[in-house]
Amino acid sequence: MDSRQLEILTAVADLGSFSQAAKHLHTVQSNVSSHVGKLEDELGLVLIDRATMTLTYEGEKVVARARRIAAEFAAISDDLLSSGDDIHGTVRVGVIGSTGRWLVPRLLDASISKHPNLRLMMTEASSPILVSQLVANRIDLALVNLPVDDPLVRTRRLFDEDLLCIAPSGHPLAAYESTGLQVAELARHRLLLGPPGTQVRDDFEVAAEREGVTISPLAELDGMRLIALLATSGYAPALLPASAVPTILTGDYVRISVEGLPRRAAGLAVRRRGMESTPVKRFRELLLDVMRTEGANQPGVYLRLT
Repeated sequence: MDSRQLEILTAVADLGSFSQAAKHLHTVQSNVSSHVGKLEDELGLVLIDRATMTLTYEGEKVVARARRIAAEFAAISDDLLSSGDDIHGTVRVGVIGSTGRWLVPRLLDASISKHPNLRLMMTEASSPILVSQLVANRIDLALVNLPVDDPLVRTRRLFDEDLLCIAPSGHPLAAYESTGLQVAELARHRLLLGPPGTQVRDDFEVAAEREGVTISPLAELDGMRLIALLATSGYAPALLPASAVPTILTGDYVRISVEGLPRRAAGLAVRRRGMESTPVKRFRELLLDVMRTEGANQPGVYLRLT
């Protein structure tokens, strides 16, 4: 077994075919197939199901460790090249869209200013997807909704945020802009919401059930930024985290506070196992600094750096 075999197996797993892995690795398909076959012969196991081109159970185990091995190889080089504030290497960051909207521009500015040789690779996705990518060593750290129920992940709470109703100015809900809304009244209106299983939707349903009312969504949309875009465009009212609502844009909509809903918590997630590379450590420190200076300026966001 060698690192090249593991690299090729991981590429096949990621790209779904020997031919695509060969293109990615700048080699030929027969070379990819040969390396995977030799690794399977050595282990005495089938790692790739040739009919579906997906990993077998054993293949999943091998690739999970292969990703950690690859990350450690990269970390050795990054650690040796980095000294003081002269940081070299790559940091792969995951972020939920609502937080990324205001935090990513400030992170990029701070990183370029303090660590100009640092390469950032950023991924926007939902919290469950980011957690799975973190565990699989596809990203190094992630900003996610809390809580995270995964024993392989450690989290640090960063902030809480209000849930707001965003309504077109001509909608009946706009009358509550100055007074705020109760959950029971909000539930009587059809809103743009995420699908069942998303945190804002679930929190709203629990609160509505407690008040003896049932919600009836106007539409279920999988994507906080899409919901925010439609709501702030005046299409229909929606329930959104405060950080998902643009503060620099104005439009034909109003922000309405809602009583009886819990605040949404967000935090920084990292893997419990393995050593962080020097670039990851420095970027994590930079992220916390940016959060301390900029987080308090976001309406409806309350820092909880515990």
